[in-house]
Amino acid sequence: MKKSALQIARAAYQPKLPVTLTGAVKAVEGAPTQSVADQDDIKKLFPNTYGMPELRFEKNPAPAPGKPFNVGVILSGGQAPGGHNVICGLFDGIKKINKDSRLYGFLMGPGGLVDHQYKELTSDIIDEYRNTGGFDIIGSGRTKLEKKEQFDKGLKILKQLDIKALVIIGGDDSNTNAAVLAEYYKNIGAGVQVIGCPKTIDGDLKNEVVEASFGFDTATKVYSELIGNIQRDCFSAKKYWHFIKLMGRSASHIALECALQTQPNVCIISEEVEAKNQTLQDVVDYIAGIVAARAKQGNNFGTVLIPEGLIEFIPAMKSLIAELNDLLAKTPDFAQKTTAEQREFLSANLSKANAETFISLPEGVARQLTLDRDPHGNVQVSLIETEKLLSEMVGRRLAKMKVEGSYDGKFSALHHFFGYEGRCAAPSNFDADYCYALGYNAACLINAGVTGYISSLRNLTKPSVQWLAGGVPISMMFNMERRHGEMKPVIQKALVRLDGTPFQRFAAKRDDWAINTQYVFPGPIQYFGPAEVCDQPTLTLHYEHLDK
Repeated sequence: MKKSALQIARAAYQPKLPVTLTGAVKAVEGAPTQSVADQDDIKKLFPNTYGMPELRFEKNPAPAPGKPFNVGVILSGGQAPGGHNVICGLFDGIKKINKDSRLYGFLMGPGGLVDHQYKELTSDIIDEYRNTGGFDIIGSGRTKLEKKEQFDKGLKILKQLDIKALVIIGGDDSNTNAAVLAEYYKNIGAGVQVIGCPKTIDGDLKNEVVEASFGFDTATKVYSELIGNIQRDCFSAKKYWHFIKLMGRSASHIALECALQTQPNVCIISEEVEAKNQTLQDVVDYIAGIVAARAKQGNNFGTVLIPEGLIEFIPAMKSLIAELNDLLAKTPDFAQKTTAEQREFLSANLSKANAETFISLPEGVARQLTLDRDPHGNVQVSLIETEKLLSEMVGRRLAKMKVEGSYDGKFSALHHFFGYEGRCAAPSNFDADYCYALGYNAACLINAGVTGYISSLRNLTKPSVQWLAGGVPISMMFNMERRHGEMKPVIQKALVRLDGTPFQRFAAKRDDWAINTQYVFPGPIQYFGPAEVCDQPTLTLHYEHLDK
């Protein structure tokens, strides 16, 4: 495969490990843990892996010789920059423990484990993927591991390959699956450890013990570059309003970070919309008001950032979607109905309030809400063209304001959706270091003999050599949520905290950004140069540490 000059240069980059992990380590136990909510329910479901202590790694002055062991690895869910480095760190970690250890990658996600599709990852393969973006070393998939038959089929190949531990690299749902698998294998005495690793560009897999999910740093820097480019063009042409939808699933972390980086005229935060019980029309009126205010200054241009999951946070829409999820889960033949039959069926079977909301929606949006759910039972919000919906409604509102005499400007809208552009970018120095350390740390957790843990690194605003390494039980992050019409244990999503410093910093400045053009142009990710340009974490992470 032909390589670019950047690929060649990045292949030579050596990620920096925390000092603790540069030699032999020992695991030190902390206090027992409990789930963040629904403790009794979670404890019943995870009797063998609930309440385990946090672990931290320290230097081991008298290490015993490490025995060789085999490890399996799975990439699960959507891509995130740095996934290859997790695997590279895992490979180097198990080889450091014993050079005869072997690593097997299961192909195309959890389905590869169930279907026994795998390949051994040797040094020749690993070296081709160091510091590269993407998940193409073994591919990824969204198969859910939740059935006994899957667990047993997976165990068969794990035993055949003499695999001691399985590392699942994924987001909240994937690590939930990891915890379920760990519990099952421990319950039956399978002798297979399961370790998780926190991945998602969405930024919603974080808490007090997992400070960041990998990929968020790189993805937000890519999107911020693109937004900055658009804003420079916007400021130059002075005739377009750009409506930019940003990937992020159910949380607004990406939108908030990009707003902090680029200072757009408008950024909607879904969590605030829900907290204020705002309607879709309230959001439209807010945007239209800013458009009108800027027009009075002769500025018929601007940028609007919209989180991918906004629709789900509007209270009336949230209620509708929740009922739709349950109803569609019980109606397997729904997809076979015609569009007219679907609307008629839903109008007749939804509650009165939700039926009225559904009927009031533009036909396109209504149809998008009824599309097949993802494997986790969620609305596929990326398919809902919220940016077009909002610009259309803003245009209609401005037309009425013009008739009323409260608006006298020109409104031309352009639309963008930034998602896939950031998922497989070459990882930033932060993500390259963080991911490599997460994988290496996972090897240490395996060597410590634990299962049902997620690889954890803390102190992330400091230089990487000062990061604190260890692991935390996945079960301590659980709560119960309704999925496919049933209550199930899942990792609690981390949403934007309205009382947190990142949002507060944004809220203090947004009125100024709205009226006065205060654009910032971050430019592309820099890999070579001074630390203040190349090695800085996200503003979100920086501000969150101010809260501690």
